[in-house]
Order: sequence, then structure tokens, then C-alpha cells
Amino acid sequence: MSPTPETTAAVQDSPVTGAYAIVEASGQQFWLQPNRYYDLDRLAVDVDGTLTIDNVLLVNDGKATTLGQPYVKGATVQLKVMAHRRGQKIIVYKMRPKKKTRRKNGHRQELTRVMVESITVGGKSIS
Repeated sequence: MSPTPETTAAVQDSPVTGAYAIVEASGQQFWLQPNRYYDLDRLAVDVDGTLTIDNVLLVNDGKATTLGQPYVKGATVQLKVMAHRRGQKIIVYKMRPKKKTRRKNGHRQELTRVMVESITVGGKSIS
């Protein structure tokens, strides 16, 4: 099946517009855009509290990109904690054939839902 002109145009015309930042949190890297919510590993912050992340790896203000080595100096991302949640249940099943050994466990990851309030570089908000 070959792509139609409509689908190729949609793919080519859909670059990310607006500001975004790539930050390091909970040992992982996240692509954050303003006024969107994300689920991170559980953070020790109360609901409706704010959190500032200083480990910003990359910042794009819509025109120019700033890449840190390893972090962008003076860049912060302001997050508002919306809720503490739990992720989907994952079933872990281990079995040794012909030994009558079976073990079934479940796991739900503890998550914190955060809203990105602002991305700031050098004291100036870009979003």
C-alpha cells in the first residue's frame, strides 16, 4: 500500500510547534510541553503543590533550540501536582514446565500526574 498525497502531506506538515523542553526526572527523560499533563513516577509533593525541575537537557522556544552540556544553565520547568494515581496492573507470571512450579504476581506503579505550568530560561518564560 503506497502512501496517498494526503497522508504524506499530513506527516510533513505536522512538525512540533510551540515551546517544549526535554527534562530528566525519576531517572528517565521526558518531553514536556506547556499546559499538558504527564504521569511521572511518584513524587513526594502534596496535591496542588508545585515542583521545579532544574535538570533540563534541551529547550526549544518555537524558533531556536538550546542544547545543554549536560544541562541548560538557568533553565527550569515549573510543574503543578494534580493527583497521585496508580498505573495499570501488570501481571507477572513465572512457570517452570514439568516442575509444577508457578508464581503469579501483580504490580501497579505509583504515579504522580503533573501539569506543566511554565518553561523558563534565564528567568524569562518562553511558554
